[in-house]
Amino acid sequence: MGGYGWISLTTDYGTFDGFAAACHGAIARIAPDVRVIDITHHVPPADVARGAAVLAQTAPHLPAAVHVGVVDPGVGSDRRGIAIGTPGGVLIGPDNGLLVWAAEALGGIDTVVELTNKDWLLGDVSRTFHGRDVFSPAAARIALGAPLSEAGPAVDPATVVRLPDPVVAVGDGWIEAEVITVDRFGNVQLAAGGAMLSGLGPELVVGGVKARRAQTFADAQPGELIVYEDSARRVAIAVNGGRAVVVLSVRPGDIVRLAER
Repeated sequence: MGGYGWISLTTDYGTFDGFAAACHGAIARIAPDVRVIDITHHVPPADVARGAAVLAQTAPHLPAAVHVGVVDPGVGSDRRGIAIGTPGGVLIGPDNGLLVWAAEALGGIDTVVELTNKDWLLGDVSRTFHGRDVFSPAAARIALGAPLSEAGPAVDPATVVRLPDPVVAVGDGWIEAEVITVDRFGNVQLAAGGAMLSGLGPELVVGGVKARRAQTFADAQPGELIVYEDSARRVAIAVNGGRAVVVLSVRPGDIVRLAER
């Protein structure tokens, strides 16, 4: 496998401490010319599903890269550290479901290996900071062109941990779907694909609140609830000049019903 000029980082480390910078440093010590893109370090702590959604929706829009994901409440346990090869890049992180949606978005899983090569680790491995000591050094070596086979033994892709599929149900004039993410603007993204909106009329009720279909925020009056297809081609809900998450009082994992009125 050839090398990569880019590495991306998606974590729940935040930016108030030095954790994200330490990952940058681990990469720079091995591959100083490889550039790093910070997708986000503000995944809610231990929220694997949110991290998986953000990584999957962002990675296909980046250059071909090694993507490091670290949302890892099981760090230090017997959970595996893995690298997944795909047609669109390599994903590295804990085997807890974080990487699989992104692997599918990058063309599907070709190869999986467990990260066990001690020569690839950064000194004495901390039991609580595999992002710095395991995942970032592995990403740097793969970016420089090292084959996945050198990272450790092959893993049967069927054994890789997968998150449950989000809930989506469709009926005559209605959709029920799980909340996947809530962005910093308070817009609520659902698991349903945006194409499903074609089966609904223009006037809707969402979680008991009147709404209507729209294409842009400007299509709505101030304070009006709208349903639209977002940039990730998912059904999303917003308020022009407000926060849909407050109006609907929902959070990721909740089920929202959209129905014609």
